[in-house]
Amino acid sequence: MIDNLVQSKNYDVRITGDARFMDQKCTPDVVCILADCVLNLRESDPEKEFVVQDIWDSSYFVKNVKSIFNKPSAKNPTTKREFDKFIHQPLRLLAYAGVLDLEKRGTTNYFKIANLAVLEFVSLKDRNAYQFLYKYFVKVMSDSGLLKHFEEYKNKYEKGNLTKNDFEDLQQRFIKFIIGNTAINRDLEVRRIFPKLLNVYACENNLPGSILGKMSKNEFYYTDLMYNRKNWRDLSKTKTISRQEANAVSEQNVLPDTAYNAYLGQKAMTQIKKMYSESEVNDQWANGEATQVHHIFPKSKSPQLAHYLENLIKLTATQHYTKAHPNNKTDSIDTDYQLVCLLAKTDSIEKSLQKNELYYRKESLIYCINTALNQELKADLTFREIKTELARIYNQL
Repeated sequence: MIDNLVQSKNYDVRITGDARFMDQKCTPDVVCILADCVLNLRESDPEKEFVVQDIWDSSYFVKNVKSIFNKPSAKNPTTKREFDKFIHQPLRLLAYAGVLDLEKRGTTNYFKIANLAVLEFVSLKDRNAYQFLYKYFVKVMSDSGLLKHFEEYKNKYEKGNLTKNDFEDLQQRFIKFIIGNTAINRDLEVRRIFPKLLNVYACENNLPGSILGKMSKNEFYYTDLMYNRKNWRDLSKTKTISRQEANAVSEQNVLPDTAYNAYLGQKAMTQIKKMYSESEVNDQWANGEATQVHHIFPKSKSPQLAHYLENLIKLTATQHYTKAHPNNKTDSIDTDYQLVCLLAKTDSIEKSLQKNELYYRKESLIYCINTALNQELKADLTFREIKTELARIYNQL
């Protein structure tokens, strides 16, 4: 999906002369929520144009940005300039990438959805936006003749001889390229853009990135990419897990019982409703319309898993209120049927990944199982092995 999009485009900045393929506010979490706001705004009519002000005026944007990013209200006139960049920069990036169409009339930019599938993918969670940004940035750099310089930076680090001079050289090359090929004519502005691009590349390739204009002392972490990092919500890694584990299951850093967790949970439930028209559990209670999204591991016991697609399953009302929650008691769980749901969800995830869909991650499924059932299953298990382990675990309950 993303590969098809980026391979169909020529992003060469030397041809477009447009530096807004990337900007300061275009972190994975900001790009993600802006994509979600666009979808919410144009849910009933994806073909309709919109402008920045339409996003700004939407109650969905005002509510979620204020609660998630702990910012002042978007209705506050003193925040107009900051919010304008917060909305406009990700939209320009998505337009350059071909996810949105952009037409400028006078001084106003008019946007329209161009690639609904990619926009939906980006909107689902921060990590999806990160995956999109990495593939998109690499294609922009490749088309623009810049990628070789980033690869040289990578190769030097892998050989153990990367220095701060190499970092400064890469930064200067980028500055000269942008000033020489776009309308930007100040070093300062380019220095603010450079880290957003380098740090995504560095995170994916386990390299030092840029912090406060200097090369970071350590390899760059996924959570450090976020606009809404530590000073707004605690995204620090658990000290007992490795870097690879932290990057593989980054969603675990979301704190339960927060506005952000509630937002992610509702968004995930909406996505499951879109993905399945029928129940994911094919049993004698599957007849009828599948209207319910069920938390396999309930929010009351595992609130940190409430927003995981891997923990959500589409059921009929009978399956949900008769089998999953016996006697319609939503605070109780039938463990036998919980296993049925887990096995069915494992099949759904495997089928989705076989289609090269990017909604699910096997690592996240295993994380959910380990967290809720206090297990230590390894991330390299096959789907057949996961189901075997689940049968073993529930036989012991």
